[in-house]
Amino acid sequence: MKMINLKYSEILKLNKNLEKKDKTSSYNISLLSNITIHQSKEVIEYSIRKEGINANITLGEYDNIIQDSKKQSNNSAVIIFWELAHLFEGFHYKVELLSEIEVVALEKKLKSEIIFVLENLKSCQLVVFNKFSSLLFTSLNIHSSRLNLLKNKLNEYLESLESNNIKLANIDDVISYIGYEKSFDLRYFYSAKAPYSIDFFKAYATYIKPLLMSINGKSKKILIFDCDNTLWKGILGEDGFDGIEMSSETENGKIFQEVQSIASYLSKQGILIGLCSKNNLDDVNNVLFNNEFLVLKDSQIAIKKINWSDKASNLLEISKELNITLQDFVFIDDSEFECNLIKELLPEVTVLQVPKKLINYPKMLRDNLGLFYKFSNTYEDSLKTQMYHHQKQRSANQVNFSSIDDYLRSLDLKLKIYKNNSKQISRIAQMSQKTNQFNLTTKRYAAGEINKMMLNKKIIIYTFSVEDKYGDSGVTGLSIIKKDKDIAEIDSFLLSCRVIGRNLEYAFLDYFIQDLKKQNVKTLNAKFIKSNKNIQVNNFYDECTFKVIFENENTKNYSLMVNNYSKDQINYIKVTTNE
Repeated sequence: MKMINLKYSEILKLNKNLEKKDKTSSYNISLLSNITIHQSKEVIEYSIRKEGINANITLGEYDNIIQDSKKQSNNSAVIIFWELAHLFEGFHYKVELLSEIEVVALEKKLKSEIIFVLENLKSCQLVVFNKFSSLLFTSLNIHSSRLNLLKNKLNEYLESLESNNIKLANIDDVISYIGYEKSFDLRYFYSAKAPYSIDFFKAYATYIKPLLMSINGKSKKILIFDCDNTLWKGILGEDGFDGIEMSSETENGKIFQEVQSIASYLSKQGILIGLCSKNNLDDVNNVLFNNEFLVLKDSQIAIKKINWSDKASNLLEISKELNITLQDFVFIDDSEFECNLIKELLPEVTVLQVPKKLINYPKMLRDNLGLFYKFSNTYEDSLKTQMYHHQKQRSANQVNFSSIDDYLRSLDLKLKIYKNNSKQISRIAQMSQKTNQFNLTTKRYAAGEINKMMLNKKIIIYTFSVEDKYGDSGVTGLSIIKKDKDIAEIDSFLLSCRVIGRNLEYAFLDYFIQDLKKQNVKTLNAKFIKSNKNIQVNNFYDECTFKVIFENENTKNYSLMVNNYSKDQINYIKVTTNE
């Protein structure tokens, strides 16, 4: 059941059950506010705990945002409710009685306090700052009020400060979505300084959830469509090429053209688009290549499973071929039977059913765009579908070789290694947030944190880009090394799933170990921290002659005497640097 339909008592019970079950490390969030918002704690916790993130929320002291902001260094995320109507007792009406000079002075004071708070929070991965709102007291007021003017000026100021770790949440969007009457309760505002309802907090938790999911590597990577009555109106096998609708000139067709446009937009943002349909492949390809009204082009589709096999098996094949876990999938179909089949057999997949009322279909898809939220778009995102097409060519060619080494040698692999490249900060942060399978520690970093590491002389950030005869895969490898005199530690080591299987990790490790040796590093420590998705690399350091010095169920600590390390001597990967 969607959270919006749950009672508060039900949320409390479900949240408590999730807290007891989840034994993973906590993701610590702090709520700072100048109003009463204690009911939001369990609502926000539940919204992300049910997605596999063990959220632990603490409430700051009431109306003590500035002082509380100094104490947040141990929290990964901070959410700020700074309510304009309660800057001081009765501010929402007293502000209209202030002189112009007093209002200007107040605006200046508030801006300086905002800067002070954000400076205190600069080490946090994520700061969600709610934009100021005046809707509670100005929603139907056509007159220009000082409260509204001050709100606009402060929000413009906040927008000028938005950065890699500061994200603004427009709570007016939440209020407009569920309605004024459902959002507020004036009784509790006047009695307890608690203006917002439970319904508001449920909607608000849903609204900001994509931010928290993305920073924890939980955003979705691929959107899979059925075809008939999902990508177009009609059944291709019965209605024929000319009988299906996706033209903006017809009542039903314009709905499907809008859906295709949303899918095309997602493709350009680096989200993979796939098809999984019970149909004849030649018939579908005829539509994809020859229908003049088609917005979503064949070149934007990363993979197609058009056959008469069951869709659960096809989704499993897609997962295997693209090396993407089922948790990264969103599947859309018009058939209740097919949707329920996937929910039963592949519960990790997020399933969306085309609404019975077609007019709600585009809205349903837009309402779920948060599933794919990313903090930034990079060069690699724009090429992602093309990269997967290149991978198909590699896989097709592999069957012509008797050994994997002969095949890899034929690719003409070129590895370019970068060190502390500040131009790659957004991409580095994105990889840390999204990479799950080949990720030895699964540590998540925001761009602001990466920027600070770049400035730290005791930290080295190595990255690599790779290309072969089929194309350029872009920046797809990362290692963060922390040094202390002659001892170093591998904080992070990861590869994008797109380049797994080419032995690039060994050439990369060879390079930076030799580079550390030149810097007089004697001992290199490392860790493998088990997650739900990285079991395939649990023995990577063992294979690379690191020695296990500690081991338990979820962690292995390693150490390597750098002088004793022997290179893998992979001679079919050409390694260059940007130095």
